Amino acid sequence: MEYAWIVAVVIFFIWFWNSLYIIKEWERGAVLRLGRMVPEAKGAGLRIVLWPIETLYRIPLRLVTLDVPPQDVITRDNVSVKVNAVCYFKVVDANRALREVENYLYATSQLAQTTLRSIVGQFELDHILSEREKVNSKLQEILDHDTEPWGIKVTKVEVKQVDIPEEMRRAIAKQAEAERERRAKVIHADGEFQASTKLSQAAEVLATQPAAIQLRYLQTLTEIGVEKNTTIVFPLPVDLISLWVKSMKEPK
Repeated sequence: MEYAWIVAVVIFFIWFWNSLYIIKEWERGAVLRLGRMVPEAKGAGLRIVLWPIETLYRIPLRLVTLDVPPQDVITRDNVSVKVNAVCYFKVVDANRALREVENYLYATSQLAQTTLRSIVGQFELDHILSEREKVNSKLQEILDHDTEPWGIKVTKVEVKQVDIPEEMRRAIAKQAEAERERRAKVIHADGEFQASTKLSQAAEVLATQPAAIQLRYLQTLTEIGVEKNTTIVFPLPVDLISLWVKSMKEPK
């Protein structure tokens, strides 16, 4: 009789040990009872599962960082590029993550790769390089929509690097150089236009105020006659020069 009690105690201890679970704060326990899923997943803490009738599966709820490997993509303007990205997602429904997909990590990874190739192929190369936020937003929207039935929430997708061929790099460098030269010429032309406008206004002022010409003439002499200047200046009245020019033009 004693042996029967000992055996019963051992069996109860084994059953109790296999039925006892400690679920961490960042985990949820999806429970199957005779093959059917319990509607509510078990929360954090000490939990008892009726083994072997019930089976508990731990599903982590922490944010997962998924590195999407480089993908060969042909852009909308027929440029072959290699693009890689990083995807951030987490499980929001432990029951659906276990029930709807066999391996949600692998499934999300494959879906991220195919979506990256599909979406990047819809943009031109210039848009991928200059409007990366728009590409990231489109990727995040599509991935979040496709993974929602699995109980997964995609919080963010970032395109990390875009590798382009060496020939295309040289072409982009030439394009950027030509653009800089164009901007320099436009700025130079705009400066010449502003300078000519100011000179025209100054000429109008000098034409209406003859004394201003004499003041400008004296200021020019002051600027020329600076310290340690070896330039010899012979000042001549402007009126005398004007009379001499006029006399040369008159017929004899």
